[in-house]
Amino acid sequence: MVLDEAPLPPTPDSLAAVRAQAADDLRAIREQWGDLLAAIARPPAAEWPPRDSRAYIDGHLAEQADTIEDEHQDDEHTVGRLPLLLREHPAPLNLDALDAATKAERELFDLADAVAEYVQRPIRPARDGRGRAVTDQADAADPARWHYQAQTSPGSRAYGLHWACVWIEGRIVGDDVGALFTPMPPLLLDHAAATVRRARQTVERALGRDGRTTALADPCPWCSGQLTGRTRAGGEPVVTCSGGVDCGAPVPVERGRRVWRGADLVGLWVALEARRTTTA
Repeated sequence: MVLDEAPLPPTPDSLAAVRAQAADDLRAIREQWGDLLAAIARPPAAEWPPRDSRAYIDGHLAEQADTIEDEHQDDEHTVGRLPLLLREHPAPLNLDALDAATKAERELFDLADAVAEYVQRPIRPARDGRGRAVTDQADAADPARWHYQAQTSPGSRAYGLHWACVWIEGRIVGDDVGALFTPMPPLLLDHAAATVRRARQTVERALGRDGRTTALADPCPWCSGQLTGRTRAGGEPVVTCSGGVDCGAPVPVERGRRVWRGADLVGLWVALEARRTTTA
């Protein structure tokens, strides 16, 4: 009989890998958060690529940009035209997007609370002019702190999930260790990494960016082969053609198929629109 062995302690390299992956997941959440909030106000559409992924095709859809600007022109918490704060929607058009945003926000806010409890230094005591013990107000108001939610204040949650991601990433990679924060212990690091990974999956699933594959209805404009669209983590859509190397499309060949990605997708979409026009 083989006795169960205690798990080996983590190595510096394994901890560095966990930190790097978690930081990447948090950045991906931040980059796609505005898309998810914007999706709440739009009905889900059965189309490929997913509506919000088309930013990879032409930078920004004019329709999406105009709508977001109209809906949030007075919102001070924006980057460009994308909203950063999850607001109340009396009649959301995409309940899946709303559920995903609410879930991701709740999990990451709770994670920030848990991390702060372990690694954030308590507020320093101070003395007033009469020598009485008081709270150091400057230390309490330090903007680098994570401020807990209270009955009278939302604390750091008022700044939205975007700030929570930035703050959590700082603790994961070890920024400002020594003054205000202590290093994150390995068990907490594993918990944080698993939580942010789930949150990223929640966001990307709601946006249709979770690696799904879709057969496009239109044939290839160059060889009439079957076009297949794929989404990848982070939102980059990719299209391949079944025509193989014989397809005359002016794009690279990968694994025996013509492949459109990034800027090349613009040319594909122009060619598809032109084919629809001539066959209409």
